Amino acid sequence: MATNKTVFFIIGILLIILGVFMLAPYAIQLIYDENSSSFFSSSIITIIMGILIVLTSLTKEKQLNLRQAFLFSSLAWISIAFFGSIPFVLSNLELSFSEAFFESMSGITTTGSTVILDLDSSPKSILLWRAIMQWLGGIGIIVMATTVLPLLKVGGMQLFQLDTSGTEKILPKTVEISVLIISIYTSLTFVCAFVYWLQGMSAFDSIAHSFTTLATGGFSTHNESIGFFNNPGIEITATIFIILGSIPFIAYLKFIKGNKKILLQDVQIRGFLYLLSMSIFIMFLYLFFNNSELSFLDNLRISSFNVLSILSGTGYVTDDFGLWGKFPLIFFLFLMFVGGCAGSTTCGIKIFRLQILFLFLKTQIKKLIYPNSIYLVNYNNQKIADGFVNSVILFIFSYLLIFFLVAIMLSITGLDFLSAISGAATAISNVGPGLGEMIGPNGNFSEVSEISKWILSFAMLLGRLEIFAVLVLFLPSFWRA
Repeated sequence: MATNKTVFFIIGILLIILGVFMLAPYAIQLIYDENSSSFFSSSIITIIMGILIVLTSLTKEKQLNLRQAFLFSSLAWISIAFFGSIPFVLSNLELSFSEAFFESMSGITTTGSTVILDLDSSPKSILLWRAIMQWLGGIGIIVMATTVLPLLKVGGMQLFQLDTSGTEKILPKTVEISVLIISIYTSLTFVCAFVYWLQGMSAFDSIAHSFTTLATGGFSTHNESIGFFNNPGIEITATIFIILGSIPFIAYLKFIKGNKKILLQDVQIRGFLYLLSMSIFIMFLYLFFNNSELSFLDNLRISSFNVLSILSGTGYVTDDFGLWGKFPLIFFLFLMFVGGCAGSTTCGIKIFRLQILFLFLKTQIKKLIYPNSIYLVNYNNQKIADGFVNSVILFIFSYLLIFFLVAIMLSITGLDFLSAISGAATAISNVGPGLGEMIGPNGNFSEVSEISKWILSFAMLLGRLEIFAVLVLFLPSFWRA
């Protein structure tokens, strides 16, 4: 394992950072006199473990090759989820380790599913920690999607590779980009919190919700989610910043560096906004003809917010869409799979893969009509090779296959059909709420079995890390490399 010292060195650093962030909820415990030092204890444990890992992994090597990058991707998320679960275990919520790990994994993968029964009466320190976990997860996946996953060539992510030199030396080339991304992400978070506060949220709620809005995570401080505030201004604010979180952060870098038209020129961004607009229009028409009690503006507001929340994988809710009828259930299930843009905080299959699949199908149909013609697939002014298209198709196939396997395993553990199907979809797509009475918008995952929670936790990890970055670790040849 000597060759993997760099991997564990970085993980140790991440754990130290995680432990430092735990001091923020500890401060909340002191401010609100929660009579608990669980976060202080958790912080000490995490920091000490991080320091020990760092000290035992000291090495002059400052690079990660591709094999180590695969290993780092999975171990980093699992380690943070494990140590992030400690505060939940030590809290007065009486959560089992399975429930604590589920909540932590849901946070760091920005999924937003929860096992906590009553958020309104939960300690504010716990509520803040959930928000911090999602905020950190949002930063983590943006940095990985921009710098690491393209080099791993996971599911077509090489399309977004910034360095085309082919080098396997990853770390030094990510520092500058990561700092810029974190700066943009942090700035947008502060602006979001300030606007929430102006719209009437308390200081605590505005900070907590800004963390989970930009991360498109969806953890809220209230049982009724954003619907608790019953404030159109807050919903509009959430809508704006969810969209900002759904846009590739590399586009912000290009915008800052002078490309002022990037947000309009990028094919993926245009595709996301087009799909969002069409989905809102479809849901608006459905509610218009099936819910006469809603006014025009209320219909537009409710349709827009809930469609965006599901499509982006945020998971905020303002209304129990499970009561709207059968069509919204099927429609939202479809949106769960789509997701937002690559390089953003959103999840799912991603818009660019569906766009490339559409271009491929269009080309194949043309070849049937004109078999002797030669067609080139172009995406965002880039020529797409056949191998690249094959990797996208393989990813989508694998994504759907794993979804069905997870759904089957959940049904074996005792979940009903709708809960198993939607639970698998919401986990692998990192959306949050499922469908049905148990895990729907007004429910949670506390009633699912312990084994189901572990299955769902693993599905969250798979979805967040683009599937292959995790599955490759199960190949014996990977460990012999």
